Amino acid sequence: MKIALYSGTYVKDKDGAVKSISQLVSSFRRKGHQVTVWSPDVSLQDNHNGVTVHPMLAVPIPQYPDYKLGFFKPETRRQLDAFAPDIVHISTPDIVGREFLLYAKKKSLPLASVFHTDFPSYLKYYRLRFAEKPFWKYLTWFYNGCDIVFAPNEGIRLKLISQNIKNVEIWSRGVDKELFDPSHRSENLRSTWNADGRTVFVFAGRFVLYKDVEVVMRVYERFMESGYADRVRFVMIGSGPKEAEMRRRMRQAVFTGYLTGVELSEAYASGDIFLFPSITEAFCNVALEALASGLPVVVSNEGGCKDIVERSGGGVVARSGDFEDFFSRCLELYGNSAKYRELKAHGLRFAETKSWSSVNSVVIDRYQNMVNFATGGVA
Repeated sequence: MKIALYSGTYVKDKDGAVKSISQLVSSFRRKGHQVTVWSPDVSLQDNHNGVTVHPMLAVPIPQYPDYKLGFFKPETRRQLDAFAPDIVHISTPDIVGREFLLYAKKKSLPLASVFHTDFPSYLKYYRLRFAEKPFWKYLTWFYNGCDIVFAPNEGIRLKLISQNIKNVEIWSRGVDKELFDPSHRSENLRSTWNADGRTVFVFAGRFVLYKDVEVVMRVYERFMESGYADRVRFVMIGSGPKEAEMRRRMRQAVFTGYLTGVELSEAYASGDIFLFPSITEAFCNVALEALASGLPVVVSNEGGCKDIVERSGGGVVARSGDFEDFFSRCLELYGNSAKYRELKAHGLRFAETKSWSSVNSVVIDRYQNMVNFATGGVA
């Protein structure tokens, strides 16, 4: 197969969506398929392991300059025509994604999309809740223009169906078990954190409102107020517009900056408990990475993170936005309790079953059937 793939960003390890897309591209290529990628957000330092990647004309998104708004130009159409794809895969339903959808329709090509990010859930954090209904109206039109839409779990599949989106199937997510593993735990790193003899709570993600970092800050403050200042350490992995406030309110926390690769896996494995209260995740790759690293997770009862806990048994769930409940759930796992050890074991067993090759085979087989059907073969 020849797969034309559009993604709003294709910068290695930039976020969970890109990690998933990169792994899918690798799986396609290992099976002998050809992939060409188009994106307005591409790192010129990345050789993309030989994948053809076409950067697109783009401008930074106002108020969110780390991501870019792209433009579908006549050059893009010529590149698509020259590639002559068998199927089109759209990872981002933005204005460029819309043009890829229209291109596939005009060419009568099989068309697939993925619900990577719950964009409508972001709106309330910016006092734009009034825009949710028209946003969902657009997404419903967009996804119903595709032959198939992949959701990362059953909860999100049902959410999309509730918005009258059709042909929704599940493509779960995997984890790189060689990279994320308890063997990467480093006592030297813990010493640099001044964490010897302490329980280390890890957060990894963008420091933005819609990751519910306010809950993280409030939980930290509760630990400090409750006499745990010399018994816990908070390690904050990432960066973002809320960082200055977080540093001011979390003066004893360690801020590592943005980490990738071995540095990220070592930081995960050197922690003890993963705290992630976000309710806007469709899947929550970071929670799966934490489980694979040997960390029980504390997550919200809303959004995609709870699905991982329910299926793995590797963590606990707190009421969304309720920092007191999150504090209580964290205390349940504090101090290497029997419950902590049980959840850690459950999480590690679950992660062992989530190889990218097995997860991605679902998509590859489905696409092959779609292409066969479109070309008159056997579906």
